[in-house]
Amino acid sequence: MSETVKTQVCIIGSGPAGLLLSQLLATAGIDSVVLDRRDRAYIEGRIRAGVLEQGTVQALEEAGVSDRLHREGLPHDGFDLAFDGDRHRIDLKALTGKSVMVYGQTEVTKDLFDRRFAEGQRFFFDVEDVTPADLTTGAPRVHFRHEGRAVTVECDYVAGCDGFHGVSRKAIPETVLRTFERVYPFGWLGIMVDRPPVSHELIYANHARGFALASMRSKTRSRYYIQCELDDHVDNWSDDRFWEELAVRLGPETAAKLETGASFEKSIAPLRSFVAEPMRHGALFLAGDAAHIVPPTGAKGLNLAVADIRLLARALTAHYRDRDDRLLDGYSAAALRRVWKVERFSWQLSTLMHQFPENSPFETRMQRAEFDYLSGSEAASRSIAENYVGLPLE
Repeated sequence: MSETVKTQVCIIGSGPAGLLLSQLLATAGIDSVVLDRRDRAYIEGRIRAGVLEQGTVQALEEAGVSDRLHREGLPHDGFDLAFDGDRHRIDLKALTGKSVMVYGQTEVTKDLFDRRFAEGQRFFFDVEDVTPADLTTGAPRVHFRHEGRAVTVECDYVAGCDGFHGVSRKAIPETVLRTFERVYPFGWLGIMVDRPPVSHELIYANHARGFALASMRSKTRSRYYIQCELDDHVDNWSDDRFWEELAVRLGPETAAKLETGASFEKSIAPLRSFVAEPMRHGALFLAGDAAHIVPPTGAKGLNLAVADIRLLARALTAHYRDRDDRLLDGYSAAALRRVWKVERFSWQLSTLMHQFPENSPFETRMQRAEFDYLSGSEAASRSIAENYVGLPLE
C-alpha cells in the first residue's frame, strides 16, 4: 500500500527550526508537510539551549508563539566572564541597547507544537527510510515509510531541518558538498536541578581545572556545566562530586551562594564546530544543525537555526507571493555569511574560556592577556556584546 501527498514545501525535521518554518509559512498562506523520525513526546523532551537572542524573540513574536515566553522568560541585560577568580561583566544593555531572553528550547518547541496542531499542520511522526529525490529536476519528492506503508510527498521545495545526523545534508552529492570541522578535545558535563540559580545572570568561568558555566532555565531551575574529558562518562560523576568540582571552578565567593540538590538530568556533550557548504542544492535548502554546528559556548545553536529559518521563510514568501526568486537564489550565500561570523564568535569564546590540553605556557598566557584586554576595553567588550545579543540579518 502506498500514498502520495502533495504540498508546496516538505519540511524534514520537527525540531524548533522545522516547526518555526512551518508556522511562518502558514502565516504567509504557504502549505507544508512536516515529517520526523521521532514522535512529538520525544522531541518535546529533549534538553537543549536556553538563551534567546533578540532576533529569535522577534521571530517567535512574528510566528504568534511568544505569549508564554514573555510571561515566563527571564530578560538578561548582561553576563559575567570569570578568569581564575577575576570577574568582568559584559553589560549587554549599556553596550548595545539590547538584551537576551532566558527561555528553554524545550519550551519553545512545546509552544510551536501547540500552535501548529491547533492550526491543523500535517505531521508524519515515526517515519523511516526518508529519501529526498529528484532535487534538481523541477519535480522534487520525498519518499519514506510511515505505519507500514510507503509515502511519497510531491512538493516544490524541501527544507532540511533534521539536524546534524539527518538525511538532508547526505542528499547533496559529495562532488557538490564541502564540509569544514573543528572537533574540540573535551566535552561538557551538564546537569539540571530544581534549585534557584547561583546568580541572576550567566557566569562563564575559566579555571585552571577547566571551564564552568552557571546558567538557568527559570528562577527555580538551574543548568550547570563543567568541562570534562571526551571519554568521560556520567557514571563517574555523582551529584556530590559534580557540586564539589563546580564550586572550585566558580570560586569561593560564588560557591558560597550555590544551592545544591539532586539532579534530574545529567549528560555529556562533545564540542565541535562544523559548516557545510552550500546550504542549497536544487530544490533542497538546509537550515540549522543540518548545515552547521557551533560549540555551546555563547549559546548560538538555536539562534543560528532561527536566523536560517527567517531568511528561508522570507525567500519562500517572496517566491510564492511576489514570484521573486532573488532571495531563494541568494539564500545559501546570505546564510553562510552569517554562519561563519557566528562560528568565529563561538570559536573565539571557546578558545578563551576552556583549558586545552595541548596549550603551551605561551598560549595560556595569551588567554589571560585576552581576558585582561576585554576587562579594560569598552570596544572589546562591545564586540563580545554585539555578537552575544545577535548579529543582524541581511
